[in-house]
Amino acid sequence: MFPYPEQYRLATPPLTTSFMVFWALISHSIFADASPFALYPLLSLFPFVILTHLYLIWNAQGLTRLDHSFYALVHIPLAFVVWTFTIMHVNGNAFS
Repeated sequence: MFPYPEQYRLATPPLTTSFMVFWALISHSIFADASPFALYPLLSLFPFVILTHLYLIWNAQGLTRLDHSFYALVHIPLAFVVWTFTIMHVNGNAFS
């Protein structure tokens, strides 16, 4: 179906992380502070990044499992930091 399915699978975790940023910026400008409609998708995206990395490690077609493990080891902490700041951005002054 796709010409390069392995590249699309490899790009899924960073694309999800970038979607977190775009969702936080757009939803914060549209909805009120700490809106559940803006916050709940963010709360589900970081576990989706972890599950996607586990799927890549388990499936390991293009790269070896060790390569996917290092990819996850680098990306998951960075995605956690981005996830934390997007949640803080969406909450705004709700905790003050």
